[in-house]
Amino acid sequence: MNTAMNYLTVLFVFALLAAPSLYGIAHDRRIDRQLRQARQARQARRDAERPSRRTEFTTVA
Repeated sequence: MNTAMNYLTVLFVFALLAAPSLYGIAHDRRIDRQLRQARQARQARRDAERPSRRTEFTTVA
């Protein structure tokens, strides 16, 4: 029984120390995802506002 309590204690301390780091990683990934979505939306808006650069060429015979 003593061995099981020691293992549980070690796991609890590890979880207690790792939790802030894991929370920070999740937070950073969420911010990265939001920035990526904003960049894509801004690029799509720019592409929609940009006039077509296609030029019609005619040849004279």
